[in-house]
Amino acid sequence: MATATTTGEVQATNLVNYTLVKLHVAMGLLFFIIVGLMGFLYSLQLDGIYPFPGIEFLSPGRVRMIHTAGAAYGFLVNMFTGLLYWAVPRFTGYKVFDEKYLGGFLFIGLQAAVLITVVAILFLGQADNVEWGETPWWIDPIIVAWLLLHAVQFGTPIIKASQKAPLYVTGWYISAMLVWTPLVVFMGNFIPRFWSAGSGAGAVQSTFIHDLVGLYVTPVAWGLMYYFVPVIMKKPMWSHGLSLLGFWGLAFFYPLNGVHHFLWSPIPMFAQYSAVFATVAIEFAVTSVLINFMMTLRGSAEVLKYNVPLRYMYTGAIFYWITCFQCAFHVTLTFQKVIHFTDWVTGHAHLIMFGTFGMWVLGMAEYVWPRLFGKETMYSKGMSEGAYWLLTIGVIAMFVDLTAAGLVQGFDWIGLNPWIDSVNFSKPFWYFRSVAGIMMLTGLLMYAMNFYKTATAGKGLEAQLRNA
Repeated sequence: MATATTTGEVQATNLVNYTLVKLHVAMGLLFFIIVGLMGFLYSLQLDGIYPFPGIEFLSPGRVRMIHTAGAAYGFLVNMFTGLLYWAVPRFTGYKVFDEKYLGGFLFIGLQAAVLITVVAILFLGQADNVEWGETPWWIDPIIVAWLLLHAVQFGTPIIKASQKAPLYVTGWYISAMLVWTPLVVFMGNFIPRFWSAGSGAGAVQSTFIHDLVGLYVTPVAWGLMYYFVPVIMKKPMWSHGLSLLGFWGLAFFYPLNGVHHFLWSPIPMFAQYSAVFATVAIEFAVTSVLINFMMTLRGSAEVLKYNVPLRYMYTGAIFYWITCFQCAFHVTLTFQKVIHFTDWVTGHAHLIMFGTFGMWVLGMAEYVWPRLFGKETMYSKGMSEGAYWLLTIGVIAMFVDLTAAGLVQGFDWIGLNPWIDSVNFSKPFWYFRSVAGIMMLTGLLMYAMNFYKTATAGKGLEAQLRNA
């Protein structure tokens, strides 16, 4: 058994390009820290203590766009790409299409696109008026071309594997993502700018903001979860049938969700009602996925005490269900009367993007990172635990705080009170949001320090406290 295991590890090592994994994961973590800093700076504007007043290229509006666009392309795309380089060859048994030339080009191209976007927004003041798609329009064709090459890189081993045996569910999710994402970026960024206008453009644009989450981030994240959780726990998923139910629920219902960002707008009501129905329906698909992961954990829950990467993943899964459950209510027209344009939405967005997808990739990266350097565990168990708890408590605090702030704002506006009253009522919540942000930034810095020490420490770190 030991010989077979060792042979399998050697074969997997030969399939994976460790350098590409290291580069993408390291850059993703660096951008995550920058993104967090930009968000914290923006929060200080609402606290009335912004440190760069009067400096145009550091104005809060531009800093906010770096926060959002950087989270999408700098953090998430880098992290997911690095983790795909680790997972796809392992579950397919084939290398990616081209490690040396295409792999290097994709890495350099992604960093260049992110940095050009930063320069264009901060120093040139150029940005699209697309929610979460603020990249200047002349960069968007480069992003689409990058995504097509990305599909070739990772689609090739999946196609080869599918010709020999039925694909595991991870292959389903990642294959769908490779097809959906270029379409999402093209339709959501190009059509509203060049071929549509007014409320029609808004309806089409909604396919970008929510489908970038639902048809890129969600399928690649769930696909990687279906790979990493069984590997770490050393047991199969509870139900393959439930995993496919979740996949097809995502495929059928998520594309319609985006219009719920435009409720009570001039967009035709049939489209708004369709978005409400689809958003409520997706909660059932999400619940089926969560049940599958929780039942897989049954009988092994003790591992969460010791295995920090797995704890990140299950914490993110719970946050995911909470945000989708919340979403099923706040997309109704009745709820929208209260919470539309309030900080409730900001709290919701941070719980899903940071609390769910951020926690997932941090857990996956913490599992992969020491193995890239021939080690079994991170440099410091204490720093791993400290970072996890700072990030978890920080994002929960921010979510609860902004949710409460949104209710205060919404009911104040319904009462037709002077606008300035809602601003004054919000100030305590905004101060607390900044404190929560400090916790999250501190956790990220601790996490990054642990990564650095793991990469530079001597070889031979052994697992601590049964950490897989």
